[in-house]
Amino acid sequence: MYKKWFEAALIRAVRTFAEAALAYIGTGALVLGDVNWLAVLSAGAFGFVSAMLLALTGLPEVPEEKPPEKIIEE
Repeated sequence: MYKKWFEAALIRAVRTFAEAALAYIGTGALVLGDVNWLAVLSAGAFGFVSAMLLALTGLPEVPEEKPPEKIIEE
């Protein structure tokens, strides 16, 4: 179960990293030399960490496993 969760969380975090980095690159850079790459990586890293923390609340891609029902012996 944890392997599926970690895989889904990692995929989501990498996508969020890319989205944050692209959003930062697109704000005011006219040529590649104008890009502040440290700031781009910083924004991407913040997005990555945020996505991983949000994944702790649950991922819709990974269905929750129900705990086994207890058998009550009478």
